[in-house]
Amino acid sequence: MSLPDDLCFADASSLVEAYAARRVSPVEVAEACLARIAEVQPELNPCAFLDPETTRAQARASELRWIAGEPAGPLDGVPATIKDLLLSAGWPTLRGSRAVDPGQDWDEDSPAVARLRESGAVFTAKTTTPEFGHKGVTDSPLAGITRNPWDSDRTPGGSSGGAAVAAATGLGVLNIGTDGGGSIRIPASFTGIFGLKPSFGRVPAWPASPLSSVSHVGPMTRTVRDAALMLAVLARPDARDWYAKPFPVEDFTAELEEGVRGLRIGFAPTINDEPVDDDVAAAVDGAIDVFRAEGAVVEPVTVDLPETRRIFQIIWTTGAALMAAGMSDDQRRRLDQTLMAAANIGQGFDAVTLAQAQFRRAGLAAHMAGLHRRFDVILTPTLPDTAFKAGRNHPGDPAATTWNDWTPFTYPFNLTGQPAASIPCGFDRDGLPVGLQIVGPVGADALVLRVARAFERVRPIPLPPRSAAD
Repeated sequence: MSLPDDLCFADASSLVEAYAARRVSPVEVAEACLARIAEVQPELNPCAFLDPETTRAQARASELRWIAGEPAGPLDGVPATIKDLLLSAGWPTLRGSRAVDPGQDWDEDSPAVARLRESGAVFTAKTTTPEFGHKGVTDSPLAGITRNPWDSDRTPGGSSGGAAVAAATGLGVLNIGTDGGGSIRIPASFTGIFGLKPSFGRVPAWPASPLSSVSHVGPMTRTVRDAALMLAVLARPDARDWYAKPFPVEDFTAELEEGVRGLRIGFAPTINDEPVDDDVAAAVDGAIDVFRAEGAVVEPVTVDLPETRRIFQIIWTTGAALMAAGMSDDQRRRLDQTLMAAANIGQGFDAVTLAQAQFRRAGLAAHMAGLHRRFDVILTPTLPDTAFKAGRNHPGDPAATTWNDWTPFTYPFNLTGQPAASIPCGFDRDGLPVGLQIVGPVGADALVLRVARAFERVRPIPLPPRSAAD
């Protein structure tokens, strides 16, 4: 495999092959990423924490392992970023909040970080998040506004907006995101990268959060193969996560190139009859034509999931209320007003209402399982619109504090626990990326990756203009 002139845009497989052949060093690649961070950070603000000396030390250690012919794992020396919601030993995890004490001991890794560290990944940055990952854009009282590499006046989405920008602009080959209602797929769609929310419980997470029952940890990358390689590492077991499920250990690259010929694909141009922007609809329709040309059997399907918005609102806002309840008055005064608005709504729901919402999730999951008896995967737009102005929480109402009314196609699959990915499938009239969502049955993460890869072979994932390696 050939390497690009700008090493920070190489894929993981190419890097590992080059390290083994002694054609390039992890130190050179780390330096390329650090240089790229210095270029991107002032304008786009994707990084919440940088520690170049630790990055260089990890790269030097990786170089020595490759020289000795003893790499630590399949991703040794590959640059990676960590969303600033996940613990990382030696680095603070401030969660985009002024309410978190930066002076505490930071001596433990979350499971995803631990697995990448064990595999020899080189950490280049902690990436930005809205406060405690609570909304669909990426700005916070602590870190400020993160911007979209396709248009810096636009938001990259959230809450894994920093990770998405890092992927798009070459700050990390492997980027850890989290998704509690769309937080991997929203920014993947807005920034034109690949992002996968794995099946619930596939990737262990710890410590538990008030939203653990809908939260997923997953890869955000520039290629589908990199996501598959990353998921195989992230999905290794960790006893700390009570929610994690005993999925079998899988090689997610094994069937990656098998294509979609003969697969039964359901196409839902909307969910719950939500309106979709014309440019988005046109791009998604064009993507559907690709699958037909590749031999899949594509049929229209209606996806009606009654009460999803209400169910999600109850679960999400009561989680925010629980989070705020554990804070002092001074900490609560420091919180983003949108997080406190959600907490205040959640405080108004009683225990029976919450229990009913959790109970009704089972009906949603059963309905989707029924659809998957007819279809191997279901395709939808990732979002009904493209990226809107940075610094706002809502595309239509600048005063709005909610986000789940403009993300109607993402959070339903947090409620059902299904794997769901976003891959870019075109552009709107302003040159902003459009995302296609691929949804599979619970446990079928490899199938979702396979379908995404079939599309990527025909429509390679583009880099934003500012990220072009020349």
